[in-house]
Amino acid sequence: MRTIPKSRIGLIPTTCLIVMILILGLSLLKPHTVNAQPTRSSSELQELVDRTSEGDTLILQEGSYQGPLIVNKAISIQGKGSVEITGHEDNVPVIQIASDNVSLRNITIIQPSEEESPAVLVTGNQAVLDSLTIHTRSFGIVLRDSGKHEISNTSIRSGQSNAVQQQEMLSEKRNGIDLYNSHENRIHNNQISQMNDGIYLENSNRNHIENNKIDHSRYGIHCMYTNETVVRGNYGEFNVTGAMIMGVQDAEVTGNTFSKQSENVNSQGLLLFDVQTSRIINNKVEGNRVGLYIEQSHKNKFEQNEVNQNFVGIQFLESNQNQFMNNRFVGNVIPAEANESTNNQFEQNYWDNFHGIDLNGDGISDMAYAMNPFFQRLTSATPAFQLFFQSPGMQFLESMYTAGKAEWTTDTAPLLNPEHLETIVGTKSKDDTSVWLLGLMLLVFSIIIMTFMGVKRK
Repeated sequence: MRTIPKSRIGLIPTTCLIVMILILGLSLLKPHTVNAQPTRSSSELQELVDRTSEGDTLILQEGSYQGPLIVNKAISIQGKGSVEITGHEDNVPVIQIASDNVSLRNITIIQPSEEESPAVLVTGNQAVLDSLTIHTRSFGIVLRDSGKHEISNTSIRSGQSNAVQQQEMLSEKRNGIDLYNSHENRIHNNQISQMNDGIYLENSNRNHIENNKIDHSRYGIHCMYTNETVVRGNYGEFNVTGAMIMGVQDAEVTGNTFSKQSENVNSQGLLLFDVQTSRIINNKVEGNRVGLYIEQSHKNKFEQNEVNQNFVGIQFLESNQNQFMNNRFVGNVIPAEANESTNNQFEQNYWDNFHGIDLNGDGISDMAYAMNPFFQRLTSATPAFQLFFQSPGMQFLESMYTAGKAEWTTDTAPLLNPEHLETIVGTKSKDDTSVWLLGLMLLVFSIIIMTFMGVKRK
């Protein structure tokens, strides 16, 4: 049996003590989880948050809690089961996040106040709001002078009863998610219904608005004076306007669907006003009063958009130097209207109402498609004339109107076959070349035969 030298015996307890101290220290550094039972007052909920240490997680057990609540430290608050926090003071947010790096998950938040007080107000940075359910008679989530937040998988809707909602005007409601001077946020996979604006951005740059569904609101997405905003993969229906993009530069509006915005005289699928150097690509606007409405917008690129079954497919007003290529216009009552819009490049779009001439078989018309501005100019001067839309007399007058035709917005090379949108022809294919060679050979052969027959008759 091996014996331990006496000189080392004293080291064993010391070593064990050091190891125990290290383990204890590491356990203290690790974030803790604090479990909390439902509270009867807002002061009790606030006390629970105040007792939670920085970096720890507060687990709210199933039940009802009372707000308001202020979170002024970097903690995570998470609901377990059905957790509900209700506001009980006017002009006060139910939850205010005043610190950086706060997360809020799996909680239902009810704001019964009709004052200018949101369900959630965020003034810190880098908050994570996930899987929330918000019923509010005011704003849903408000971001102010902050950024780098993530809002996801959250449902926001007006807290009014159905009977009250039907009587209440949209202008009397507040916005679902409201940003001001808040930059570089990602807002995705949320559902917003029956608000004023679903998602509203003002003076807020480089935000990503992705895969949200918004319905029965005024503007589904409303961008005001923003730069480098990404609006991608969203779905809007039964709003006054699917998306209102105004005072924007370098935006990306791609892969969205806006349908059934038609119940209001001012309804549009996608409205662009004062938009510059932006990309509007691969969107679908269907069943709206106006599919695409573009005013005072310049140097934008529109490609591969589907404009289907709208009352008016596209309306252009005072918009110049835009590029429209490879778009489809199908089933619109009026495919296009343009007024005071010059120097726009329209090429290789498909217009289902246009019947051109294709002499070389490349699927592109040899005739241009001009957008007659008569009806738009007439109704702009006298809106009451809209009553005569598509009447035989109006169609006759429009067909006779040719004033300034050289300046009309024109698709110089419209497609005659929508399948060519996938493969725009820049050069002839091998099959086309073979057909041309065969035709040339037949022509030469015919000339030889006719010449021979003429000589023989003589």
